[in-house]
Amino acid sequence: MSENRPFILTIAGFDPSAGAGILADIKTFEQLKTYGIAIPTAYTIQTENQFIELEWVAIEKVLFQIELFLKEYKIKAIKIGIVSSLSDLKLIIQKIRNIDAKVPIIWDTVLKSTTEFSFLEIENQQDLEFILQSIQLITPNHDEVLKLIPNAISVEENLNYLRNHTAVLWKGGHKNDSKGKDVLLTKNKEITIHPTLKNCSEKHGSGCVLSSAITAHLSLDENLEEACKKAKLYTEKILQSNLSKLAYHV
Repeated sequence: MSENRPFILTIAGFDPSAGAGILADIKTFEQLKTYGIAIPTAYTIQTENQFIELEWVAIEKVLFQIELFLKEYKIKAIKIGIVSSLSDLKLIIQKIRNIDAKVPIIWDTVLKSTTEFSFLEIENQQDLEFILQSIQLITPNHDEVLKLIPNAISVEENLNYLRNHTAVLWKGGHKNDSKGKDVLLTKNKEITIHPTLKNCSEKHGSGCVLSSAITAHLSLDENLEEACKKAKLYTEKILQSNLSKLAYHV
């Protein structure tokens, strides 16, 4: 089954439409020849077009399952999606780091749904700083960059703060002036990743797919720049898979 494939863990919400969350992550992992396992942080009632309700999983259950998985399997990379609070995210990171100090962690900074349901508020900048320093990459879009540091003056100021603590893939899907252009920012480098396709169909959960594809490529021993570039190509592939909001992973 998984003897020749690296194990990847996704810790994220369960979206029953399978467009986003752990179901989309698992589809991505499978297509990229890795073996995905999952811990749900929440269960939603929704379709790709409307968000109705969410029920959070108790953090104690999430932490218990993390410990079980990390002690049972050699996890090569971890992706984190929606969580109920910054303090819970900190507990998740601490639990992972107490067991494995080096496994790459990618946080897909989903702060609200496309239907404007808020998942997480940045209530403590010290917790945020600890989290950022403990992980390898965050993948915010333009709006999320602004919300991560609520009191900052500008996007540039926020990005400079974030990149001094961890690598940032600043996604371009929500930027009107340069739509589709992503920028990978580290302390010392700034790498622009241009879209290769001009006519893509909007997809529910494309950000989840991008972050999980990066996680998969990191587990396959790609460096961060190559992982981000290859993940963008995979995401573009699903964006052109059909004209609906639910992508095909083929």
